[in-house]
Amino acid sequence: MANIAIIGGSRGIGEAVARHLVARSERVLSVSRSLSRYGEWIKADVSTLEGVNTVAEAAGEGVLDSLLYMGGTWETNAFTSSYSFLSCSDDDIARVLNVNLMAPIRIVKALLPALRKSSNPKIIFMGALSGRDNFPSREVANSASKFGLRGVVHSLREELRPDRISVTVINPGNVGTPEVLSDLAEIGAPATDAIPLEDLLMIIDCVLCLSRQTCIKEIDVPAMSSKGA
Repeated sequence: MANIAIIGGSRGIGEAVARHLVARSERVLSVSRSLSRYGEWIKADVSTLEGVNTVAEAAGEGVLDSLLYMGGTWETNAFTSSYSFLSCSDDDIARVLNVNLMAPIRIVKALLPALRKSSNPKIIFMGALSGRDNFPSREVANSASKFGLRGVVHSLREELRPDRISVTVINPGNVGTPEVLSDLAEIGAPATDAIPLEDLLMIIDCVLCLSRQTCIKEIDVPAMSSKGA
């Protein structure tokens, strides 16, 4: 039974991951600003140093086996026809870069002592296909943050190689959370434009179950009928 911290555990992919792992884990810290229904809710805004410190205090001096950074945000009107780079405020851009890029760096640094105590430590980041080369995404700040996150992952892997801490980034397209399926239905797009949530959970299970001798660097997961396939 593992001790796991899930960042962004109150909604979307993070909530689904928390719900999936809580029954098979000794302790699940579900970190979010709004109430998380699964695991031990840690109320914290990890885009602030105070929030990062709150998570580190909750993890305590014990062992942390896995850190799953499932949180993320994007610009106002992102992924809609109403999106306009020129209309994005400086605050909007800074918020996206802070949550998607700065916060993951800070949270890993804060929780690294606990991860080093595990017999098989894992770090998994939720990236996006928009962070891949030549992916046709218009959302400037979101794409920049996801590109940057991949750099963080690959550098961390080298830095933490002596500790044999596995660091993986998963880059999905649309994932069939209730929110995404509702958005697709609203624009008349089929549900098959999103990968099933269960498939993503199986990928996460696979990464978590691997031995310490193996590391999966990066996984791209497009829906078969959508962009990126």
